[in-house]
Amino acid sequence: MTRQIPPSEGSFNPHVPGIDYGVLDSLVGYGVRRAQIAIYNDFLPALEAWNITPPRFSAMVIIHHNKGLKLTELAQVLGIARSGVVALADTLSEMGYVEHLEVPGDRRAYGLALTALGRKDLRRIEQAVLTQDQRVAHRLTVEERQQLLTLLDKLSPT
Repeated sequence: MTRQIPPSEGSFNPHVPGIDYGVLDSLVGYGVRRAQIAIYNDFLPALEAWNITPPRFSAMVIIHHNKGLKLTELAQVLGIARSGVVALADTLSEMGYVEHLEVPGDRRAYGLALTALGRKDLRRIEQAVLTQDQRVAHRLTVEERQQLLTLLDKLSPT
Protein backbone atom coordinates (compact mmCIF):
# COMPACT_ATOMS: atom_id res chain seq x y z
CA MET A 1 0.00 0.00 0.00
CA THR A 2 1.39 3.39 -0.99
CA ARG A 3 1.03 6.09 1.64
CA GLN A 4 -0.38 9.38 0.37
CA ILE A 5 1.39 12.38 1.84
CA PRO A 6 -0.67 15.55 1.53
CA PRO A 7 1.02 18.43 -0.27
CA SER A 8 2.50 20.94 2.14
CA GLU A 9 2.30 23.95 -0.17
CA GLY A 10 6.09 24.04 -0.41
CA SER A 11 6.69 24.42 3.32
CA PHE A 12 8.40 22.03 5.69
CA ASN A 13 6.05 20.00 7.87
CA PRO A 14 7.95 18.61 10.87
CA HIS A 15 5.32 15.94 11.47
CA VAL A 16 3.41 14.63 8.50
CA PRO A 17 0.20 12.93 9.71
CA GLY A 18 0.22 9.16 9.31
CA ILE A 19 4.01 8.84 9.17
CA ASP A 20 5.77 6.76 11.83
CA TYR A 21 9.02 8.54 12.67
CA GLY A 22 10.33 5.70 14.84
CA VAL A 23 13.45 6.52 16.84
CA LEU A 24 13.73 9.95 15.21
CA ASP A 25 11.16 11.43 17.60
CA SER A 26 13.39 10.54 20.55
CA LEU A 27 16.56 12.13 19.14
CA VAL A 28 17.55 15.59 20.35
CA GLY A 29 19.48 16.30 17.17
CA TYR A 30 16.52 15.43 14.96
CA GLY A 31 14.20 17.63 17.02
CA VAL A 32 16.62 20.55 16.91
CA ARG A 33 17.07 20.11 13.15
CA ARG A 34 13.28 20.06 12.54
CA ALA A 35 12.91 23.26 14.54
CA GLN A 36 15.87 24.83 12.71
CA ILE A 37 14.34 24.07 9.31
CA ALA A 38 11.01 25.61 10.33
CA ILE A 39 12.72 28.72 11.71
CA TYR A 40 14.96 29.03 8.63
CA ASN A 41 11.95 28.81 6.32
CA ASP A 42 10.37 31.72 8.22
CA PHE A 43 13.62 33.72 8.36
CA LEU A 44 14.26 33.94 4.62
CA PRO A 45 11.04 35.75 3.64
CA ALA A 46 11.40 38.09 6.64
CA LEU A 47 14.76 39.31 5.33
CA GLU A 48 14.11 39.00 1.63
CA ALA A 49 14.15 42.79 1.17
CA TRP A 50 17.86 42.84 2.05
CA ASN A 51 18.79 39.44 0.53
CA ILE A 52 20.10 38.43 3.95
CA THR A 53 20.57 34.79 4.95
CA PRO A 54 21.32 33.55 8.48
CA PRO A 55 25.09 33.33 7.79
CA ARG A 56 25.13 36.85 6.32
CA PHE A 57 23.21 38.21 9.30
CA SER A 58 25.49 36.46 11.80
CA ALA A 59 28.59 37.74 10.02
CA MET A 60 27.27 41.31 9.94
CA VAL A 61 26.49 41.27 13.67
CA ILE A 62 29.90 39.79 14.57
CA ILE A 63 31.77 42.22 12.29
CA HIS A 64 29.79 45.18 13.65
CA HIS A 65 30.64 44.35 17.25
CA ASN A 66 34.27 43.39 16.50
CA LYS A 67 35.63 45.94 14.03
CA GLY A 68 38.88 44.82 12.42
CA LEU A 69 38.18 41.11 12.91
CA LYS A 70 40.30 39.01 10.54
CA LEU A 71 38.79 36.47 8.17
CA THR A 72 40.32 33.55 10.08
CA GLU A 73 38.80 34.84 13.31
CA LEU A 74 35.38 35.27 11.69
CA ALA A 75 35.60 31.72 10.30
CA GLN A 76 36.33 30.41 13.79
CA VAL A 77 33.48 32.38 15.37
CA LEU A 78 30.96 31.22 12.75
CA GLY A 79 32.27 27.65 12.70
CA ILE A 80 32.87 27.59 8.95
CA ALA A 81 35.88 26.92 6.73
CA ARG A 82 38.10 29.83 5.75
CA SER A 83 37.07 29.39 2.10
CA GLY A 84 33.43 29.73 3.16
CA VAL A 85 34.09 32.91 5.13
CA VAL A 86 36.01 34.40 2.19
CA ALA A 87 32.94 33.88 -0.04
CA LEU A 88 30.68 35.26 2.70
CA ALA A 89 32.81 38.39 3.20
CA ASP A 90 33.09 38.89 -0.57
CA THR A 91 29.31 38.70 -0.94
CA LEU A 92 28.75 41.20 1.87
CA SER A 93 31.37 43.46 0.31
CA GLU A 94 29.65 43.25 -3.10
CA MET A 95 26.37 44.15 -1.37
CA GLY A 96 28.05 47.27 0.00
CA TYR A 97 27.86 46.13 3.62
CA VAL A 98 31.49 45.23 4.44
CA GLU A 99 34.82 46.92 3.81
CA HIS A 100 38.37 45.68 4.24
CA LEU A 101 40.76 47.37 6.65
CA GLU A 102 44.53 47.18 6.74
CA VAL A 103 45.93 45.21 9.65
CA PRO A 104 48.96 47.01 11.14
CA GLY A 105 52.02 44.78 11.02
CA ASP A 106 50.46 42.17 8.70
CA ARG A 107 50.36 43.12 5.03
CA ARG A 108 48.89 39.73 4.03
CA ALA A 109 45.80 39.98 6.23
CA TYR A 110 42.99 42.45 6.43
CA GLY A 111 40.31 43.22 8.95
CA LEU A 112 36.61 43.62 8.35
CA ALA A 113 34.24 46.45 9.20
CA LEU A 114 30.72 47.40 8.26
CA THR A 115 30.30 50.29 5.86
CA ALA A 116 27.95 53.16 6.64
CA LEU A 117 25.29 51.36 4.57
CA GLY A 118 26.00 48.13 6.45
CA ARG A 119 25.52 49.84 9.83
CA LYS A 120 22.35 51.59 8.66
CA ASP A 121 20.76 48.48 7.18
CA LEU A 122 21.89 46.28 10.09
CA ARG A 123 19.70 48.32 12.45
CA ARG A 124 16.65 47.58 10.26
CA ILE A 125 17.71 43.97 9.66
CA GLU A 126 18.14 43.35 13.41
CA GLN A 127 14.63 44.69 14.04
CA ALA A 128 13.24 42.39 11.34
CA VAL A 129 15.09 39.42 12.89
CA LEU A 130 13.81 40.26 16.38
CA THR A 131 10.26 40.43 15.02
CA GLN A 132 10.73 37.15 13.17
CA ASP A 133 12.22 35.50 16.26
CA GLN A 134 9.25 36.59 18.38
CA ARG A 135 6.88 35.20 15.74
CA VAL A 136 8.48 31.74 15.64
CA ALA A 137 8.75 31.57 19.44
CA HIS A 138 5.29 32.99 20.19
CA ARG A 139 4.08 29.77 21.84
CA LEU A 140 6.85 29.94 24.44
CA THR A 141 6.52 31.88 27.67
CA VAL A 142 9.40 34.17 28.63
CA GLU A 143 10.57 31.51 31.09
CA GLU A 144 10.34 28.71 28.50
CA ARG A 145 12.27 30.79 26.00
CA GLN A 146 15.07 31.39 28.50
CA GLN A 147 15.04 27.71 29.48
CA LEU A 148 15.30 26.67 25.82
CA LEU A 149 18.27 28.98 25.25
CA THR A 150 19.94 27.62 28.39
CA LEU A 151 19.35 24.01 27.32
CA LEU A 152 20.60 24.65 23.78
CA ASP A 153 23.72 26.24 25.26
CA LYS A 154 24.34 23.03 27.19
CA LEU A 155 24.44 21.12 23.90
CA SER A 156 27.28 23.29 22.61
CA PRO A 157 30.82 22.35 23.55
CA THR A 158 32.47 24.77 25.96
